[in-house]
Amino acid sequence: MQKIYKFFKKSYKLSPIAFYCEMIEAAFLISASAILTFTVLDPATTIFIPLYFFGSILGVISGVIRQAAFVVILCSWFTLMNAFALIQLFVL
Repeated sequence: MQKIYKFFKKSYKLSPIAFYCEMIEAAFLISASAILTFTVLDPATTIFIPLYFFGSILGVISGVIRQAAFVVILCSWFTLMNAFALIQLFVL
């Protein structure tokens, strides 16, 4: 348990802004995943797609701050795909 505490403490000390972005990102993405899982037969797209979109944006921000290149690439891809889904869902 002490190792986990030290891990989170070190993550916070390295970059408090990235830490809070990641914390909110995790909350959004976990929520979106749970909603998708529990509504899979009739997906609640108007709820989980925006959560994935905002979570992915926070992932890009924290990835840039932490200089994690592949995290930025992956989260940028998810942001673009979810932006496209949002346009289809709410505009078209």
